[in-house]
Amino acid sequence: MRVKDFKETIDIPEGKELIVAGTIISIKGKNGEVSKCFKMPRFIFSKEGNNLKISCKNFNVYDRRNLETVRAHIRNMIKGVDEGYTYLLKICSSHFPMTVAVQGKKLTVKNMLGEKVPRELTLKDGAKVEIKGDIIEVTGADLDIVSQQAADIEQLTRLTNKDRRIFQDGIYITNKDGTVM
Repeated sequence: MRVKDFKETIDIPEGKELIVAGTIISIKGKNGEVSKCFKMPRFIFSKEGNNLKISCKNFNVYDRRNLETVRAHIRNMIKGVDEGYTYLLKICSSHFPMTVAVQGKKLTVKNMLGEKVPRELTLKDGAKVEIKGDIIEVTGADLDIVSQQAADIEQLTRLTNKDRRIFQDGIYITNKDGTVM
């Protein structure tokens, strides 16, 4: 088996700034900045102009998988700082009128199935949450933060020990960045 070294360059489009600090890669664009730490000790990241250069010694099949992961994350980061990501959630309340409000860094759900104590969720930095009638819109530049915030909101109203065919109350993800669920 022949051992080989590997080098690849990922082009960063115009209008975006690339910052490389060891294993932390940041990309700045019109929608903000997204940073990720790639804990892959065999990879060496460097900036060459406005391009990301990735090199690896003794490249093998496991490194190939990691390289594809890095490429996918970089693509998501570029799209995030350029266009941003949007998740839409629908508030469904058939048994009791549910009240959902955002106050500062807290999302509060009151009267979920007649509960006396409101359910609360601390919102993440990097995700903007807006309530428009019975639709909750979660937007931001970092896909990981936006999708996790939407999942946390959905889990906040999760029901246990109830028949889901009857008790359909809750908040559900209906649209992931243009893809209807």
